[in-house]
Amino acid sequence: MLLAFNKPFGVLSQFSPDGSPNRTLAEFGFPEGVYPIGRLDADSEGLLLLTDEAGLNTRLLHPKNAHAREYWAQVERIPTPEALHELSRGVTLQGHRTLPCRLWLLDPQPIIPPRNPPIRYRKSVPDCWIGLELVEGKNRQVRRMTAAIGHPTLRLLRVRIGGYRIEDLKPGAWNDLTAEERRQVLR
Repeated sequence: MLLAFNKPFGVLSQFSPDGSPNRTLAEFGFPEGVYPIGRLDADSEGLLLLTDEAGLNTRLLHPKNAHAREYWAQVERIPTPEALHELSRGVTLQGHRTLPCRLWLLDPQPIIPPRNPPIRYRKSVPDCWIGLELVEGKNRQVRRMTAAIGHPTLRLLRVRIGGYRIEDLKPGAWNDLTAEERRQVLR
């Protein structure tokens, strides 16, 4: 079984509470025996896969398999082409050099429904959305990467894993992937 879930803001990528005020996956009616493939922190939103298949986690997440994941990050200020190039080559975070990634300004800028609670808004500081395609996923990596080049992340969404894009799945909704959608995830 392979499920796609549009994880809302404030939800942990686990079934057990951790003592925080965040909700857990247990509230969304998933079938017995599934577990999340990877994680999205409680502050991040978007595509989270769940499965009951042993080995799928390693196949999709281990950097040696170079399985792409696409994120959209709303960042403070408009990054220069030089800043984007620096980020795409990889940056050093906590003694570890991130792998090179694909990076671009989203054009046109996406229209994303507001989240609750809303992001920090400052009239004097513009923001913009950038796209990032990574093949690794360390803890809070995208947030740390954008901060390293002086553009803190305000909002983060995972929109694609492999060739499968979240598309029309509303926040908090999930579905069992079809054979074709499964092929898209695995390619």
